[in-house]
Amino acid sequence: MDSISIAARLIAAAQTLSADVGRLTFSPPVSHVYNPLDYAWAPHEIYLRRFGNETKQVIFLGMNPGPFGMVQCGVPFGEIATVRDWLGIDAPVGKPQRENPKRPIEGFTCRRAEVSGHRLWGLFRTRFGTAEAFFAEHFVANYCPLAFFDQGRNLTPDKLPNTETTPLYAACDAHLREVVTALAPAWVIGIGSFAEARARTALQGMPLRIGKILHPSPANPAANRGWAEAASVQLVAQGVWSQPGIA
Repeated sequence: MDSISIAARLIAAAQTLSADVGRLTFSPPVSHVYNPLDYAWAPHEIYLRRFGNETKQVIFLGMNPGPFGMVQCGVPFGEIATVRDWLGIDAPVGKPQRENPKRPIEGFTCRRAEVSGHRLWGLFRTRFGTAEAFFAEHFVANYCPLAFFDQGRNLTPDKLPNTETTPLYAACDAHLREVVTALAPAWVIGIGSFAEARARTALQGMPLRIGKILHPSPANPAANRGWAEAASVQLVAQGVWSQPGIA
């Protein structure tokens, strides 16, 4: 499979996912739903074309966009400074059809920190040095492309009722299988328990291994005590990486 066809498959899969989830409706307490594959498509497409252009050994899988990360810039775990300065991505970001006044879209001018993204990409930057070295064998994706809000409060997909998650997860499962088929990884690593569980369900029977690392969210007390070291140890213990600090 040539590099153009791999990136093209990822782009087509993302467009299909965006359309599929765009048809879904969600009830209170959800007040606003953001789909960055729509209004932040330009930087997301750059991400896929630049870094999804060859097969990988490892896919790191997150849950869904954070309010100051992918929601703002269209890149998974997209802490703005890292996306702009390390990944070299800076592109126009539009607005969702119905913007949440308590979580406005500021794009690459957003000054709020995405702590999870800062920690995750910081680990990769420390270990690999350059984005090109990291993406030679790794990729980062989100399971669900939507962000949900109850006014100013972030709602994760697992908090939604089954009647809403069933069609949502069906679309996300299908997309994840497409991504894995295109990138042909040996490993899918869930960033947190939710992503690991969804990967095990969606990818059942596919020829790969599934693992997990601690989620870097500051809402996770364990992540606030040396997250990068803990995640590295987990990856080494599972056989995903060699000893800590060696690519």
